[in-house]
Amino acid sequence: QVQLVESGGGLVQPGGSLRLSCTAAGRIFSIYNMGWYRQAPGKQRELVASITTGNSTNYLDSVRGRFTISGSNAKNMVYLQMNSLKPEDTAVYYCAAKYGLGFSRPDYWGQGTQVTVSS
Repeated sequence: QVQLVESGGGLVQPGGSLRLSCTAAGRIFSIYNMGWYRQAPGKQRELVASITTGNSTNYLDSVRGRFTISGSNAKNMVYLQMNSLKPEDTAVYYCAAKYGLGFSRPDYWGQGTQVTVSS
């Protein structure tokens, strides 16, 4: 059993920044690809950003240039730095881990952390 725990969500004004953190209960970041998903009410869950074990990154078009995913194998953590936040970024953000190629159907999910962008 792999447990992922997110933190760092909260309420922020438009244009503000937040950094989300994901910690794994176990050393998995060296062998699993990691990513951040988000789901807003009434919308499909979407992959926001991903990072491979080789540190290759991909981003949702709407967040590219504003969000940055990074990882620390030594600290066993993955981060999502979110800048220039917009109200449409409001969602529950989930950390996920996937063994193998790509990032379809993650093997493990965190519990989610709420990000609310509002004045």
